[in-house]
Amino acid sequence: MNLGKRKPSGREKDQASVKLLEKLREQLHSSNPSTARQAAFNLSWMQDDGLDILKEALFGDSARRTKSAAVYGLRKMRGRMKKIAFGVLSAGLKCSDSDTTYACQNALALLRHPAPGKFRPVRKKRPPRFQIREVSARGLQKRRDERVRGSGNRFSK
Repeated sequence: MNLGKRKPSGREKDQASVKLLEKLREQLHSSNPSTARQAAFNLSWMQDDGLDILKEALFGDSARRTKSAAVYGLRKMRGRMKKIAFGVLSAGLKCSDSDTTYACQNALALLRHPAPGKFRPVRKKRPPRFQIREVSARGLQKRRDERVRGSGNRFSK
């Protein structure tokens, strides 16, 4: 797919970050779904710039696999971007494109109700190898007294 030139937002710090965003944008539009999802996940870590690219892929004229990868990236957003990504997915429900609407419906369903069996079961805590017991203050005093009395105090003779 021939992508147009992306207009830099001004938030990029150097030329390397601009090149990285271009590379990830191209990978997002890849015909390989695995590559597209991996690029979307990497874009999800890039805060505002990643969000812009994912929104462009979701609402633009792109293939279904690109839209589903973009939705995957929006689902994986963390921190302050999670709420914004949720809003983008909600706006995708009102889109006239059926692929976008379908992808957003599935993503919102997964966000609200995660698929069962996808998480590790809670492990039972193993008992410790040995027990640490507390020694009462009385017991300590009693042992000290026995040591002093039973040791044959040299001053008593």
